[in-house]
Amino acid sequence: MELGPGPCALPAAPPAAGTGTGSAAAAGGPCAEMLQVAEEAFRGGNFELAAEIYGSELAGLPQPERGLCLRRADALARAGRMAEALDAYGAAGRLGRLRPEELRELAESFALSIRDKELRLPPWGGSGGGPGGAEGEGLADPACCRPPELFACPLCRRLLCEPVTLHCGHTHCRRCAEPGDCGRCHRPRRPADTAAAAASPPSPAAPRPRVNVVLGNLLHKWFGPESRARRLRAEGDALRERQELPAALEKYNQALEMAPCKCSLIAQRAELCTSMKNYQQALHDADVLCRSKPHWPAGHYVKAKALSGLERTEEALKEFLYCVALNPEWSSMKKEAQKIMCEMFFPAFENVHDSLTAPFSSRTSHTRLKPAFLSSINTQSAAEDSSIAGSSKDTVFRLTKNPSQESDVFRSTDSAVSHHVLDLYFEDNKKSLGAILSSLPGVGLKRKLSSDLRDLQSLDVPSKIPKKDADVLPENTAVTSGEIPTTLVDASDFECSLCMRLFYEPVTTPCGHTFCLKCLERCLDHNPHCPLCKEKLSEFLASRTYKKTVLTEELIVRYLPEELSERKKVYEEEMKELSNLNKDVPIFVCTMAFPTIPCPLHVFEPRYRLMIRRCMETGTKQFGMCLADDLKGFADHGCILEIRDVKFFPDGRSVVDTVGVRRFRVLSHGQRDGYNTANIEYLEDKKVEGPEYEELVRLHDSVYDQAVAWFTSLKDNMKVQILNHFGSMPGKEPEPQSNPSGPAWYWWLLAVLPLENRAQLAILAMTSLKDRLIAIRRVLIFVTRKRPR
Repeated sequence: MELGPGPCALPAAPPAAGTGTGSAAAAGGPCAEMLQVAEEAFRGGNFELAAEIYGSELAGLPQPERGLCLRRADALARAGRMAEALDAYGAAGRLGRLRPEELRELAESFALSIRDKELRLPPWGGSGGGPGGAEGEGLADPACCRPPELFACPLCRRLLCEPVTLHCGHTHCRRCAEPGDCGRCHRPRRPADTAAAAASPPSPAAPRPRVNVVLGNLLHKWFGPESRARRLRAEGDALRERQELPAALEKYNQALEMAPCKCSLIAQRAELCTSMKNYQQALHDADVLCRSKPHWPAGHYVKAKALSGLERTEEALKEFLYCVALNPEWSSMKKEAQKIMCEMFFPAFENVHDSLTAPFSSRTSHTRLKPAFLSSINTQSAAEDSSIAGSSKDTVFRLTKNPSQESDVFRSTDSAVSHHVLDLYFEDNKKSLGAILSSLPGVGLKRKLSSDLRDLQSLDVPSKIPKKDADVLPENTAVTSGEIPTTLVDASDFECSLCMRLFYEPVTTPCGHTFCLKCLERCLDHNPHCPLCKEKLSEFLASRTYKKTVLTEELIVRYLPEELSERKKVYEEEMKELSNLNKDVPIFVCTMAFPTIPCPLHVFEPRYRLMIRRCMETGTKQFGMCLADDLKGFADHGCILEIRDVKFFPDGRSVVDTVGVRRFRVLSHGQRDGYNTANIEYLEDKKVEGPEYEELVRLHDSVYDQAVAWFTSLKDNMKVQILNHFGSMPGKEPEPQSNPSGPAWYWWLLAVLPLENRAQLAILAMTSLKDRLIAIRRVLIFVTRKRPR
């Protein structure tokens, strides 16, 4: 498995001044073709070949080149030849100061070995995303502490605490929702009703989001202890942000007393104790976590921080490497491990002059860690002649003052000798890196092989992952199962307070109350305030985009499927009844309307807001228009209008663009929810044939010519007003009887002629085109004679 893009690749050209390789480049540098082969071998996973090529190229140089030493060290580390890798990194350090970022391959190789040999985990199959995602994966709660997916906050992934529903319909913890956009759809928390408002910065006085009352009650009912512990934890987090650390610790302790799963809370408390410099308590908590959840990266993270605070650097390194082993994309932990290794293994090489002049004894405190560190990383099994052991150890750990002698070591391409002897030296190479690091003896580099071997063999090494004991935390199977006991599921918890039925398309207001979408819309038609708490909802009303509360709807679908099916059936029956265009057709009582003629309407009455909305929801987009009648409420004849567009104002009013479709006769009058309805039958013209048809065509053409002449004779300002309101006069149709309601130009003319509504209504009710043409001709003759000359 390859974690990084390759070794610390450097060009074959002469390096910058200060690296000590200028003379080598001048005397004929390394072969560019061979370096290219080595690079390709490294990228292809053939690390042994890459290491041998780099070593061969180094052997041909008069002076070692730092870049090649680093590349050889990376290849050796990837190949699992850690002793030689450390020597190669040391050689690079002698030629120029080693930086932590140059030890990336070494850290990843150690972590790979731990993951494979100690943790026995499969190869990493992470997202491969950026470091941000990897950091989140490293600190995410363990599976036992995670709530059912439905009840998890999209941002913090924990049980919802004080759930608030945003404008988009998704629900978050209140603390998570306050900073910015939705964690699921990434839309702004607050809707912008205008482009200017969207471009302007958010107001500092914006109200804090309110808790969703329905969901908040459900969480307390279904997840009592978890919900209370979650709230205490949130309060502790808030106190910690304000640097009130003792008070935050008290909240965490209270939460731990009632939380069914304590892992993430203990990790939180350990971090807090680290911030308070109470490292012993933090270490105790971290030990409990690592014993209970050995494969949870966050447990090793808090332990590493506590050990760092106690200045137990070697053990901290072990835990940082465990973090990387468990999550190889956790970049911050990798950097910490690289930093410690740079300081621990190569302190004598931070400056080339210091490394050549410092006393030998001053460099033993860190380099003595190498044997213990390597004992669990060495991957080759070996059985070589013990006579080689002494010279091999001297080769690996020699820190000579003579650079030429060191060059002989690093030019050697036969690394098998030192590697096999190290295997012989550390017979128990199955021991874990963590166990050996935690029990390192305080010895120097000059100890004899036999003494070192006896000390290592006598260690009583504890297991890194022991069996559960008294400190191991219990699993919280109730929370993670996602199953809510049927005794806790009650349909009354999902009941709309307006219709007293199960929520259908639930919508939550900014004040936290939930209603059926249709129920809320009807209330807002009358009053822009919440039906329960009376809070003003002007901004909510202005948006006109009521999003369903996703979580509430998902809970109903999952836990109340039968009740939802029955509720849906009732709704569909209502919609079917409303979509009938012959029975109980909605009637708008206002003005005259004619087929094919536009009829713009300004809708402001609550009953007609409801009526227009229902026409849109059913998909018919049609309603009747009639004149008012003192006795019956509305006239016996009218015209069906079809909605072409609706523009809403922030206060709920709207401008509706409609056009006449066909005429009808009222059979019976009725009412529904405040507006008028009617059972109707549609009117069509009676068609004629033969001589009657020829006479109809002549009459049609004659009246059309009269109409054109009358309109042409009007004053310009009057013609402009007519054209602006009704549009241009339609052309003459070749077949007068092609439309059941007659030619379009006729209705245009009837609309613009100065006639009373009652006269227009009488003509609208006629089913004979000939009679209507005769009537309109009389009107034309009359208005032509009365027109002032």
